[in-house]
Amino acid sequence: MTDRPLLLLDVDGPLNPYAARLYRPRGYTTHRLHPAIWLSRQTPGSRSHRRGLRVRLNPGHGRRLTTLPYELAWATTWMHQANEMIAPAIGLPGDLPVIEWPELFTKDPDGLYWKTRHLLTWAAGRPFVWVDDMITDLDTAHVAAHHDAPALLLRIHPRRGLRDADFATLGRWAAEL
Repeated sequence: MTDRPLLLLDVDGPLNPYAARLYRPRGYTTHRLHPAIWLSRQTPGSRSHRRGLRVRLNPGHGRRLTTLPYELAWATTWMHQANEMIAPAIGLPGDLPVIEWPELFTKDPDGLYWKTRHLLTWAAGRPFVWVDDMITDLDTAHVAAHHDAPALLLRIHPRRGLRDADFATLGRWAAEL
């Protein structure tokens, strides 16, 4: 662990623009992967189960992320499989810390995104940026009220994924700390 702020990364949306209108956005490559969480929701033996999940990844994102002054960690339902399947495809180390969710997709009593509370506990008072496509204003307000260190919740549109402006925001925020 370092004294650098955390950069907590979701896969689907920020790194995999799953809602992109184009079959494969410019700069991205298409992969067929079999993450456990996705497989658990497919009919065994079905065509989609056999083919795998179509994931679009930009091989340059890993280099850009590792040059930022953050300690990277996965904040995704892919959990440890992000190190096995996503990291090699985009050029990230395969041993990044992983937030292990106690339960996936649980309904929060206050309407928060299901990741928010556990993510705050995991961050343990450290400054962080959370990059995800499902963050809401309610999550941002909750983090501001319940986390004493600086935090930036960066919502990424799942049609576009991480873009140059997002990398610029990440760089500026870290520089301002």
